[in-house]
Amino acid sequence: MKKYGKTILFPGVVLLILLFLFFQQESPSDEEVFSIETIPQQPNEQVNSETVSELAEEPAVKKIMVDVKGAVLYPGVYELTTDHRIVDAIKAAGGYTEEAQNMSINHAQKLQDEMAIYVPKKGEEAVPIQNNGQVVTGAATASESGSEQVDLNHAEESALTTIPGIGPSKAQAIIAYREENGQFKTIEELKNVSGIGDKTFEKLKEHITVK
Repeated sequence: MKKYGKTILFPGVVLLILLFLFFQQESPSDEEVFSIETIPQQPNEQVNSETVSELAEEPAVKKIMVDVKGAVLYPGVYELTTDHRIVDAIKAAGGYTEEAQNMSINHAQKLQDEMAIYVPKKGEEAVPIQNNGQVVTGAATASESGSEQVDLNHAEESALTTIPGIGPSKAQAIIAYREENGQFKTIEELKNVSGIGDKTFEKLKEHITVK
């Protein structure tokens, strides 16, 4: 045994080493044992309620058609959006001609679908254009042009408030009545407007007209 002991021991040690390496290769690595799989989020779950609320409150921009008339280089119908203003419509029409009277035009006013914008020439007394209850014009109103009478069917709120006894609230009531019932046929019809009685009418009848 002493003679062959070393010869038997050496192969046994080698065999143990090979078995150890074999089992090491078969066992899973730490990374494989402890790997974690993540579950992808759905796109809808990533949008929080605050973002949804902001999107809901943001007004939609719509395409509209406006008609630009009068003293502009290229009168016609133009496609713009509800984000545009009168100044943009004037630019789309090529800008003003040398004869244009544009001092009384509100260039900052936002556009609406089917709106008509009239630019008068210098010295012209143009009749304002009715846009479903909204007047858009560059012409002077009756009170601004020096006339004693204001046209109930076409005057804006600023012109109506120049009538004796008519303040902002009554001016708005006149416009509202005009929108609901159509144009005034006679000046006496003004008494149908809320807040305007016989006494008020007597004070202002000399300052109003219908056209």
